[in-house]
Amino acid sequence: MTTPPTKITFFEMLTPLIVSGKKTITIRDESESHYVPGTQVEVFTLETDEKVCDIEILSVEPLQFDDINEFHAEQEALELSKLKTLIREIYPDIDQLYAITYKLINNES
Repeated sequence: MTTPPTKITFFEMLTPLIVSGKKTITIRDESESHYVPGTQVEVFTLETDEKVCDIEILSVEPLQFDDINEFHAEQEALELSKLKTLIREIYPDIDQLYAITYKLINNES
């Protein structure tokens, strides 16, 4: 059995939405679908690999590109058209995606 991932990266522009608790899902392809509900994951920026916060994975569910809707856009804190455009830029030829739902863990130091 493989060890569940303990790190996830996001575009730097999205990290304020994660830290504020507004962004609660991420849509990824199969290569990033191996997160396990109930595990804690460190969030880093994709560009600078800087740690931002910790999240807890709540669920990982298959999602077809054509099924992405306003609910997902709301959870992503983006307009639906922008969300679909962004996903197509990242995954131009992939229709089988995964919605990873998570919650922010308050980092109290």
